[in-house]
Amino acid sequence: MRLFECGTLVPGCDWHTRAEEDAEVTRRAVEHIRTAHQEDIIRESMVEAIKARIRNEPVVTTQA
Repeated sequence: MRLFECGTLVPGCDWHTRAEEDAEVTRRAVEHIRTAHQEDIIRESMVEAIKARIRNEPVVTTQA
C-alpha cells in the first residue's frame, strides 16, 4: 500500500491517503490540495512534490 501524508508538504495538515497505485494517491492528494488548501492552480512542481513524498506504508505486524 502506498501512502501520502499532506503534513510532509503542508506543515500542520493531518490529512493522509493511501491506495495501491501512486496515480490514485496523487489524484486524491491533488484534490485535497485544491479543496482543503484553496489552491485553484496545481502546478507541475506541486504534483512532483506530492509524488516525491509518496512512500510505502509501514507494515504493522502483531505477535501472537
